[in-house]
Order: sequence, then C-alpha cells, then structure tokens
Amino acid sequence: MELSLFVTREVPFPAFDQLKAMFQRVDVWKEYRPPTKEELIANAKGHQALVTMLEDKVTCDVIEALSPELRIIAQYAVGYDNIDLECATRHGVYVTNTPEVLTDATADLTWALILAVTRRVVEADRFVRDGSWKRSGTAWHPTMMLGYDLKGKVLGILGAGRIGSAVAKRALGFDMKIIYYNRHRVPEVEALGARYVDLETLFRESDILTIHTPLTPETQNLVNESRLRLMKRTAFIINTARGKIIDLDALYKALKEGWIAGAGLDVYPSEPLDPSHPITKLSNVVLAPHIGSATIETRARMAEIVYRNLEAFYRRQRPPTLVNEGVLRVRPPGF
Repeated sequence: MELSLFVTREVPFPAFDQLKAMFQRVDVWKEYRPPTKEELIANAKGHQALVTMLEDKVTCDVIEALSPELRIIAQYAVGYDNIDLECATRHGVYVTNTPEVLTDATADLTWALILAVTRRVVEADRFVRDGSWKRSGTAWHPTMMLGYDLKGKVLGILGAGRIGSAVAKRALGFDMKIIYYNRHRVPEVEALGARYVDLETLFRESDILTIHTPLTPETQNLVNESRLRLMKRTAFIINTARGKIIDLDALYKALKEGWIAGAGLDVYPSEPLDPSHPITKLSNVVLAPHIGSATIETRARMAEIVYRNLEAFYRRQRPPTLVNEGVLRVRPPGF
C-alpha cells in the first residue's frame, strides 16, 4: 500500500522534510487561506494521514468522508476543539496535538501585549509615523503619551496552567503582586507568592487581568458585561488563550465607555477579525493576529512533535501526544 499524507498548510521546517522518507506521497495545500470543508475532503480523500491546523474544521462529515482510509490526524497546534474527537474515535482515527512547546512563546507575547497597551507603544509608534509628533511642535511634554507603571500593581491570572504559570514567573521581574483563579489550587504558582482568589475577586482586584484558561462550555463568554463592570476603570485585560472566552461586543463597550483602561488581544471569537468591527477603531486596544506561538523555534518544535507522532504510528506504537485515548480500544496503531 502506498502511504500518503495530506498537509493543510505549508510547514517550512526540517521535520516535515523527514516525512518524505515515511510517506511515498506528501500533498500540501498551497494556498495561504485554509481549505473549505469541500476542498479539504477533495484533497485529503484517499490519504491515510492528515496534518491539520487549528483553523481547519474537521467535522464528523469530513471524517466520515475520509474513512476508512484515514487513520491518523496530527494536529499542528495545542488546541484541538476544531476536531470532532468522538467521531474520530468511533471511526478508529487517532488524533494527536503539539502540547508543551508554545508555553514560553505565548507567555512572552502576553507580556508584549501588557507592555504595549499599558505604555501605549502602538499609539506612540503611530504618533511618530503619522506626523503628529512633528506637528505638536514639542519634543517632550508632561502629558504626552502617559501610561501606567507595572511595579506594585496586581496581576490577575485566569487559568494557572503551564502558560499562566510562565506569565506569573515573568511578573516577578516587574515586582508585581499576583493573584490567580483556577479550577484547583496550584502550589507551584503560590510558591511564587501568588494568592488564590475566587472569580469575582479576580475581576475586582486585578490591575492587569490575563486569560490562560482553555475554551470549554463553561468558559465561553466567561468574560462578559457583568464581569467587566466589576473591574477597575484603570484595569487592562489581555487574552492570548481563546477568543470565545471574551464577549467581544461587551469588551468593546467596556473600552469605549471607559469601564476599563485598555486591552491587548491575540485571539478573537471569529478569525480573522473583521476589520469593520468597531473595536479596531479604538486606540486603547492592541490587536495581534493570533501569533502566540509565532516564533521560529516554537513552530519548528511543533513540526518535530507532529513528525514524532506520525513516526510512532508508522511503527505501530502509541503516538506520544495522543488526545483520544479511547481509540486504542477501537483499532491498534499503525497503517
């Protein structure tokens, strides 16, 4: 049997070159945009392995259309809520992801957004580039581009997993107080001096509230109008987790009407963010295009994990980062 692999985006890292030694045929979606459901089915049909991205909607319809040939879906991402796991398991399709590699990159971006919005870096850059600084006629003024200090402020962490913990560690360098909310207490974070609080206290006391919880039915729209109204007028909110955790319309209202001071976002309920959304017109929000893991080193490590999962499956071994354990009872690993 000729083994074939379909990859839903070009992944220019060495680990993907190694896949050509495993698969006789490797097809890659060449366009920058993701394939539609129909295009995904048409291009992946007949392939035994599929490498997907978080934006690909691998619904049950897709899995059933690609069965019985499809044996494994190797997700090039930590999250996998775009894949119907129950359906994949039922059809004996293994699903893997790339965990524990983007922690530092995402924590770094979180701090980039914190600094950018509290010190108005994007506004200041635009102030120079569009000639406003020159037109002001002064090199320095006591009220020019005033921001906020971080020292002594309260950093609130919503979700103290790997990324939330890494963000907390970095806060020590800024001499901040740390509070956090999590489904269970995290001794490692408390060892840094963090204080465990309930959800309402987190929103009330945080000067910077940063989100690192997974997207679940319970966390969807967790940051809503009522909770935003609990926050200080001088507070900032940062989201590098999942866009649907925040009600974006409520956040726009909070920023527009001054319930909070600002926000930094890397993720949105619908991506790409529509540039006509009114939040894009506000100066007190910094917007990034979902680049939490976008470092050369991190993306290369993600590619390596995809390769290791496919290699293990090829050797009839359990893939290292298998996410649907139940599939082991349906079909043994291997092509």
